[in-house]
Amino acid sequence: MTDSSRPVRFALWLVLLAAAGMFALTMGTRQTMGLFLGSLNTATGLGIGSISLAFAFGQLWWGLTQPFAGAVADRIGTGRVLLLGCALVALGTFITPYMTTTVGLIVLLALPAALVLKGNSAQAAAPGGQKNLTVRKALREALQLPSFWLLAGGFFVCGFHVAFLATHLPGVVASCGLSPQVAAWALALLGLFNIVGSVGIGWAVGRWRMKSLLSLLSLIYALRGLAVLLFVLAPKTEFVMLAFAAVMGVTFLSTVPPTAGLVAKFFGPANMAMLFGVVMLTHQVGGFLGAWLGGKVFEANGNYNWIWYIDIVLAVGAALIHLPIREAKLPARKAANA
Repeated sequence: MTDSSRPVRFALWLVLLAAAGMFALTMGTRQTMGLFLGSLNTATGLGIGSISLAFAFGQLWWGLTQPFAGAVADRIGTGRVLLLGCALVALGTFITPYMTTTVGLIVLLALPAALVLKGNSAQAAAPGGQKNLTVRKALREALQLPSFWLLAGGFFVCGFHVAFLATHLPGVVASCGLSPQVAAWALALLGLFNIVGSVGIGWAVGRWRMKSLLSLLSLIYALRGLAVLLFVLAPKTEFVMLAFAAVMGVTFLSTVPPTAGLVAKFFGPANMAMLFGVVMLTHQVGGFLGAWLGGKVFEANGNYNWIWYIDIVLAVGAALIHLPIREAKLPARKAANA
């Protein structure tokens, strides 16, 4: 490594560590909310279903803001968007203990934030001096690509699975007659092995071909379905619960790097944040259903069995729909490169 390259590498690592730190703090807050579901129910008397609905709206509004936030980040950079997002997470966390109604727990403050973000239409120059596609045109052309829809469909399943575990894993532990300490350890292992899976997949994304990434995504979803099936059939001991959490952790967000990488390969970097935001929206629609249906199923049956069955079917479906995805340039990009 030459002396001149050291400052560049240091700056890249600094940005990477800052992003990782912000992601750890914000996602850590979100992913541990399930530990408080029972306490919120006891304190408010609203019922698991109503509180799950509030958590589900949190997942949904998270997704609805993504295309707008991504469009702004594509044009003016990420700093202001991240600052606003951190402020909203902090505010929502602060006021949660003071909410005593379902409407209060939903924290619709993200909706006006989305309107503010939507109103900013600054443009940035594309690489090579070419003019970027407008947001509307890039979105329209993306929605004409079948592979984009298939990729988004798989990410919908990821959101269902992730939000259900984040919201209801402590409840699953309790329904199996295990202690709250096991629930805390299960979430901790989920997060720890999520690091392993995400870093490993991120390394692969930078080195593997397109077809390999698609096969990898199919394998991840298939592994989820198999792990859930084995968990349903296994005796619910502490070891089984923690082993299940570890396996789920490996696949938890490991779908994100290849999905984001495929969006970049489809459409290039110019509108990457906005278009991945659209895919993320489908993820969070799935997250809404996973968090909400988990509570409704438990209220109706006293267990989560039907959610596990649904999760297995969705995982198999997600594994299959990635197989026909093909790399293809958008029509407008073909014309521009002709």
